[in-house]
Amino acid sequence: MTVDKVDVLLVGGGVMSATLATLLNELAPLMHMTMVERLPSIATESTDAWNNAGTGHAGYCELNYTPTDDAGNISINRALAINASFEVSLQLWASLVEKNALPAPAKFINKTPHLSFVWGEENVAFLRKRHRLLQEHPLFKDMEFSDDTTKLTEWMPLMMQQRTDNEKVAATRVSYGSDIDFGSLTRELVKHLQQTPSFQLNVSTEVTGLKQLDNGRWLVNIKDLTTKKQKKIEAGFVFLGAGGGALKLLQKSGIPESQGYGGFPVSGQWLVCNNPDIIKQHNSKVYGKAAIGAPPMSVPHLDTRIINGKPALLFGPYAGFTTKFLKKGSYLDLFKSVKPNNLKSLLGAGRHNMDLTRYLIGEALQKHSSRVTTLREFYPLAADADWHLESAGKRVQIIKQCDEKGGKLEFGTEIVAAKDGSIAGLLGASPGASVSVQAMINVIERCFSDKIKTEQWRSRIKALIPSYGESLIDDSQLLAQVRNRTLQVLNLR
Repeated sequence: MTVDKVDVLLVGGGVMSATLATLLNELAPLMHMTMVERLPSIATESTDAWNNAGTGHAGYCELNYTPTDDAGNISINRALAINASFEVSLQLWASLVEKNALPAPAKFINKTPHLSFVWGEENVAFLRKRHRLLQEHPLFKDMEFSDDTTKLTEWMPLMMQQRTDNEKVAATRVSYGSDIDFGSLTRELVKHLQQTPSFQLNVSTEVTGLKQLDNGRWLVNIKDLTTKKQKKIEAGFVFLGAGGGALKLLQKSGIPESQGYGGFPVSGQWLVCNNPDIIKQHNSKVYGKAAIGAPPMSVPHLDTRIINGKPALLFGPYAGFTTKFLKKGSYLDLFKSVKPNNLKSLLGAGRHNMDLTRYLIGEALQKHSSRVTTLREFYPLAADADWHLESAGKRVQIIKQCDEKGGKLEFGTEIVAAKDGSIAGLLGASPGASVSVQAMINVIERCFSDKIKTEQWRSRIKALIPSYGESLIDDSQLLAQVRNRTLQVLNLR
């Protein structure tokens, strides 16, 4: 059996793999890369527009990024970090638009104001305090707050219908928030990569095994699911960007760094509006507060979406319990992920998250009428007949070792890389795709550490991402420069 040799093998055809391949192609155009995707086409799992919120996660509207402690203190550190990371994504996309490596911005990103909306005196007080803290930082200086009915009606007319003046409601707003069709973005990135002779895409192709050779390279067994033929690829570096499938592949790799990790799968569903007259009355992403015990991915929001160029209106997501790690996966995924080295982590996390499990099962058993009742907290005039239920993607939350509890459940994304930098995988979920550029820069810094220190690579990445190596949190002048450019190039003003 012949063995194909490549510099980089990317497993999974989602936004993470496409972003890493794009960065490496810009840094080293002669680097030979192969991408393999299990499904017949790319960007059809979590990256697909219908399988995620499409929110350009910047911390503008997501209240779970600013948690409150028992003393009532609000922490804004995570919101600052996510906002700065999203600005890195915007910089790369703007550079690629200018280089004609991406099409007109409206093909994948559209200006959609980001709002946080709350009701009740206690929540209004929280939002006012959150706004004050965030607005003091240059990253959030343009955030507005209002509890005035007239202003709120201007910001979100659909949601303010049939509300009385004595209702205690409030909102914050950032006008240059964005809606992103990550499916379209990923397909455009890969389309551009396919124009270079050093890149190859293999769809309907599954990784069946991988092992590290004595020379440090990886021998990967792959199977063509159409022809049933098998072959081998030898790669200098392997990236596991297979979404919910990444954990299984990390376990197959046998690297010590993967031990102790497990996954907690969560399913999602949307209420999708059928009525075009209602859709055109709402032009923003409005996030509320999550129910007690709900995971962060279940923060309710009423979203304007632009999917494949067409407007849509979604509410949700409604979370549910599942044992699948992928939307087109197996119900045995969770059970097959249990290994001797992560059993303690799984049992510990399960023992301390029973309330979450009960919540997810309850969500899954809801009737359509009760889902619409929740929607009416955002849109009081919502009618059952105007909405139908659609399945969203699967999210696999990270479970990792914890000395205190045995195992803990984490909400976020995490890179797991071998000590020698020869293989890396991405685990976790939100903010996910929005910070894909920063996440993949982190992969490059860990796995191509010698090359990223060279003048050639540093100058090339600075040309793509002007803020590289500097802090947008600490440098307000640099922030103003890069934000003005990206908002203009991507038509987000």
